[in-house]
Amino acid sequence: MRVGGRNLPAVLGLLAPLAGCYHPRTLKPQRALDRAEPAAAASSRPLPDWVEVWSDEFTGARGSGIDTTKWRYDTADGCAQNNCGWGNNEKEYYRASRDNIALNGRGQLQIVARTAPAGLSCYYGPCRYTSAKITTRGKIWVSPGRVEARLKLAPGQGLWPAIWLLGKNIESVGWPAGGELDIMENHGSDVTTTSSAVHGPGYSGNTPFAHALARGTLDRGFHRYAIEWDSLHIRFFVDDTVHYVVSKTDVQRYGNWVFDQPFYLILNLAVGGHFDGDPQSDAIFPATMLIDYVRVYLRKN
Repeated sequence: MRVGGRNLPAVLGLLAPLAGCYHPRTLKPQRALDRAEPAAAASSRPLPDWVEVWSDEFTGARGSGIDTTKWRYDTADGCAQNNCGWGNNEKEYYRASRDNIALNGRGQLQIVARTAPAGLSCYYGPCRYTSAKITTRGKIWVSPGRVEARLKLAPGQGLWPAIWLLGKNIESVGWPAGGELDIMENHGSDVTTTSSAVHGPGYSGNTPFAHALARGTLDRGFHRYAIEWDSLHIRFFVDDTVHYVVSKTDVQRYGNWVFDQPFYLILNLAVGGHFDGDPQSDAIFPATMLIDYVRVYLRKN
């Protein structure tokens, strides 16, 4: 989810670079096995090369809020940060309301986009939609390693669910110089495909480092999205299969490699804007994205 060419709010960062060399690879369509996989089975997968150092499993009573020792809310329409529409002409107004973000009591976080109530003002006039966005900025900084999340996407044209990372130094250097790693973005008009991307100085916006799965690859159930990176490569995964790799060498043909630093993690469900267009129908609301877990790993020595 690119921030756009405008200034970001004062932010810190949380992740760092990974592994690969620039060669996109299309995944073969996979059947709905993950959708039926129970949470316990999803949690027990061995990752012999990695040590888990942080996670949120979203356990808690239905209607509970996020763990504020791990996450913080980003709210409103971006104008307070001189970034109206969050740099992408988005139409949602982010809120911390339990109507938009809460635990569902089944070990999952739900982010719900809704039509906006009367009286809420946005940069373009009366707000059309509300949703939620959370980040680990100032809470947890992610070093080079692995980040994995298990999500079920919200279908509907005009929706833009994403899990992504921004560099810690973005407060001082701005975007895109601070770097951005898009683990997963989805056009709500087609939840059978997702994309991953890398943004930085000289390769931002319509970055050459982006790759989408073939249409029809995914079913509408839960899937695992992950990134691994180090000082030489960035690798993106869907359901434990590498679908895209970017190398430092390829990045440096366009600009500086800016991923040898901590990053911070972002989860959000945007509505409207440049990515999938503004919704053509409000019949898709309320629209819910479910997050089963988010986990951070470091490679074993």
